[in-house]
Amino acid sequence: MKYHHMTTPKIGLVLGSGSARGWSHIGVIRVLSEWGIKPDIVCGCSIGALVGGIYAAGGLDEFESWLLKLKKIDVISYFDVTLASGGLISGDRLMDFFEKHLGNPDIESLPLPFAAVATDLERGREVWLRSGPLIHGIRASISMPGIFTPVRQNDRWLVDGGLINPVPVSLCRVMGADVVIAVNLNAGLSGKYGQAQRERKRAEDESDDHEKPSNFTGRLKSGFTSLLSQVRSEETDDEDSDKPGIFDVLARSLDIMQDRVTRSRMVGEPPDLTITPRLDYLGLLEFHRAAETIEEGEKRTRSMEQEIRELLNMP
Repeated sequence: MKYHHMTTPKIGLVLGSGSARGWSHIGVIRVLSEWGIKPDIVCGCSIGALVGGIYAAGGLDEFESWLLKLKKIDVISYFDVTLASGGLISGDRLMDFFEKHLGNPDIESLPLPFAAVATDLERGREVWLRSGPLIHGIRASISMPGIFTPVRQNDRWLVDGGLINPVPVSLCRVMGADVVIAVNLNAGLSGKYGQAQRERKRAEDESDDHEKPSNFTGRLKSGFTSLLSQVRSEETDDEDSDKPGIFDVLARSLDIMQDRVTRSRMVGEPPDLTITPRLDYLGLLEFHRAAETIEEGEKRTRSMEQEIRELLNMP
């Protein structure tokens, strides 16, 4: 749909879930800004809520600078392992870091309207977080089942919004967006386990530090005690070299679920335009690979320049 009769359509930007793939949202935002496109509303789910919340609060520049310096060992240092039920990581250390550098403003006071999506664990319902402390809302939205512990809000436990609405177009419409640009990080993930693994290994081999993925995950699993004693398929016996490890199964299950849910939701609630960075080779917790992830977001956005300009009636 083109907005020829609306000189200033209210633009909504929807940033979807996708774990470490989510840094590509930054690349999308950078290119849109370069073209003079600033959204009037930002909605996010999971990692999209994290990036979107930081962007809405005006802290994206500092955050990106920090990300580009992030190393594998730094990622591990923010994973505060807990033996409490509900998840392997409490997330307190990570949220304390964001609060220290970003503050903890209320969502409704942000200079850019923002909302996040979480899931009510008991009722199985979608929860829209449009008010209250920003850090609390982000923490609830990123609570990947089995990884991060759930977040208590009033009388309910909240987990990752990607379980129900990975790309929350509906929320953005309700908040008043006339035109919605969505970023879907889950496109094409289903059924590509073998292909994604091969591509991932190739990319790892070509990385600057040439460190094998098993080294990183080996250090990571040591913090998770014996529960993750067989984290990676690379660590299995030779005859089972293609057999996925515990972490692989969890990661792929989340990917497949969110891909299927995204497809279903976007058929009934389509955005006006969808940007789909392709990072299916990226591991669940490979947050240290920010440079290539941001670059992919930029690349995919630039490839859709004509469609975006036509949509917004830009020269």
